[in-house]
Amino acid sequence: MLKSYYYYMKLHKVKSDYKMTCKGICTRYKAQKPVGTGRYASGQKRCQICEIFIKWEGLWCPCCGYRLRTKPRNLKYKAKLRARVEADQLEAVAVKAMEVVEEIAPVVVKSTRKAKTTKAKAIKKVAIEPVAV
Repeated sequence: MLKSYYYYMKLHKVKSDYKMTCKGICTRYKAQKPVGTGRYASGQKRCQICEIFIKWEGLWCPCCGYRLRTKPRNLKYKAKLRARVEADQLEAVAVKAMEVVEEIAPVVVKSTRKAKTTKAKAIKKVAIEPVAV
């Protein structure tokens, strides 16, 4: 029986064979706690093996190869993150709408100014011409 167990272990690489340990590489990517926002909202990720928040673009820890956590596990902090993301999306839509309005506004202002100046010149010309009685 013991022989079959060792054969199984050799044939099928069990996860316990690959010990994921922190090698110290993650300290290069250690992230400071942001002021005014949450860690996950600012793009930081957490490694459970290294027990550290890092600023890293990939989904896997550069140090131990473990999957990084990108969202909080606590229900309270999940709700906070969700509200923050929705607020950021609304803000982005509002900024885009303001840019569209700013692009349209100068065109309207130019056309109304031209119309007013041409009417004002016409009125001045009529008032200056002498009237014959």
